[in-house]
Amino acid sequence: MHANRRGFLAGTGAALAVPLLPRKLFAVSLAGTPLHGLSAFGDLKYGPDFTHFDYVNPDAPKGGLFSFSPPNWLFNQNPQTFNTLNSFVPRGDAPPRMELCFDSLMTNKSTTALDEPDAVYGLLAESVTISEDRKSFEFALRPEARFHDGSPLTAEDAAFTYKLFKEDGHPSLLLVLTEMTEAVALDRHRLRLSFSGKHSERTILDAVIFPILSKAYYTANSFEGGDLKPPLGSGPYKVGRVSAGQTIEYERVADYWGRDLPVNRGAYNFDRIRIDFYRNRQAGFEAFKKGDVLYRQEFTARVWATDYDFPAIAQKRVIRREFPGEKRPSMQAVAINLRRERFQDVRVRRAINMCFDFDWTKRTLFYDSYDRSQSSFERSDYKAEGMPSPEELALLEPLRGQLPPEVFGEAVMQPVSNASGRDRKLLGAASKLLAEAGWKREGNVLVNARGERLTLEFLDDDDSLLRIIAPWVENLKAIGIDASMRVVDSAQMQARQADFDFDLVMMALSWDGTPTEDGLATAFHSRSAKLASSRNLPGTADPAVDALIAAVGRATDRQSHIVAMRALDRVLRARQDWIPCWYLANHRAAFWDVFGFKEPKPDYGFPAEALWWHDKDKAAAIGKG
Repeated sequence: MHANRRGFLAGTGAALAVPLLPRKLFAVSLAGTPLHGLSAFGDLKYGPDFTHFDYVNPDAPKGGLFSFSPPNWLFNQNPQTFNTLNSFVPRGDAPPRMELCFDSLMTNKSTTALDEPDAVYGLLAESVTISEDRKSFEFALRPEARFHDGSPLTAEDAAFTYKLFKEDGHPSLLLVLTEMTEAVALDRHRLRLSFSGKHSERTILDAVIFPILSKAYYTANSFEGGDLKPPLGSGPYKVGRVSAGQTIEYERVADYWGRDLPVNRGAYNFDRIRIDFYRNRQAGFEAFKKGDVLYRQEFTARVWATDYDFPAIAQKRVIRREFPGEKRPSMQAVAINLRRERFQDVRVRRAINMCFDFDWTKRTLFYDSYDRSQSSFERSDYKAEGMPSPEELALLEPLRGQLPPEVFGEAVMQPVSNASGRDRKLLGAASKLLAEAGWKREGNVLVNARGERLTLEFLDDDDSLLRIIAPWVENLKAIGIDASMRVVDSAQMQARQADFDFDLVMMALSWDGTPTEDGLATAFHSRSAKLASSRNLPGTADPAVDALIAAVGRATDRQSHIVAMRALDRVLRARQDWIPCWYLANHRAAFWDVFGFKEPKPDYGFPAEALWWHDKDKAAAIGKG
């Protein structure tokens, strides 16, 4: 699961020459057999003798600079500032792409089999062997694996890492390891991870892409420390130049131990990857126009429609184009904090939603470029449609007494307005809901039986959202809600989200191609509701939601997985803990014409910094050689 701007892999040789996995991830018939890769339901595209992924250029030249503003990030990373280089703890603000400095047992988030929905292939581990009871996984680590200081990366480092993450890691890490019972180095190059049996079959797919840390380094240095000392890594890049809160450069490791592995061939081509941090999007855009930033994805409709007319565009030195979006479920939504008593009644949440006039916003502010989100799993087969199917009902009926009645009708859709900006019919319906929930009008405000005002504050760190949220706030005020919006600096925003210190906040999430039980738990499960820094911003703690997430984890084939996800989607939409906002079908990208890249882009990811390369001839032609 990635947060983003509005919005974790190839063995060869006879020992690994095994058949592709069958339908179940952990088939009993393959117990005890070393495997070169894993997927959720056995549909691996690449065999044990593959040489590179199809979407890379295996002969891509090395060199050059890729400077950009990251469109997505992981863990505690912050795209606007940073005060620590430890990306794997709950607190602090780390720079995006620190994960490039670390290898994982199997392919990591940067280039993980991006033409498949959920496959992982061996990186540090040349093979994995599954136990007969499917509770233990034994990894054979490559003896040539090294940290950047030349010291060997061993099973002891891996065991140390998993135990560390289970105790002190970011929620995105420790929640996955909830049912891990053991991480042990059997010898220098063999690691065993064991689970309780309560885990999902797909838990291992999340666990194997975790970064592996150096035991020696984090024995000598505090894991919880928030300093800017570059940690010891093992990946294709290491930390280079750092200016706290302003700039970080990642330098390609020329003698990187894994550079010739099939999972890495054709990737990680730039000598330097630079991220400059800007307080707002406009400042970042001005830096792009000057050529200080070479690649940019645009997330402001007005800017894309009206401001890409600067000289470098006319001179064709800058390319402006759209790339297809990923075949991955995504969500951009406003979280309503249920930890606040006044938002616990679903009628209040529905009323808040009715005051957002998306149809006016699309026409007036979005230049008709966005569509309304309906689902937490937009743009995917996991989005519920129409009435529940018999298969969905088989999951929902046992929970009927715990579920809103709307779950059993047509899938809940977002309000449609008359696009006037103040639809009196919708505002009247919202007022009626609030009255039913016990909020009565006194003058210009709503109060409850205790005389407490119904207050609401949108919190954000991006002033470009003011023009979108302000009309929503005005509609809320019109029906008596004491509504406002507060813009804070990025570090304060991250800290307040971590502590759930907000009323309403917007977040964009992108799920893996095949969402796992553990990934979903970080945003929707009761066990993450009180866990600081989790993605469960509303504080959803519903046994029925937990049961449906467990059903997703129990799915034994792709169709049953889709059914469980759709049933979950119906419940989330009826609860309205999250108010779905909008989505864009494509990536709006602009870049100085100094890059080479292979087309078409892969279906399940778009890490240009990992897949593109510097084209010397193009750069020379536009004076950036």
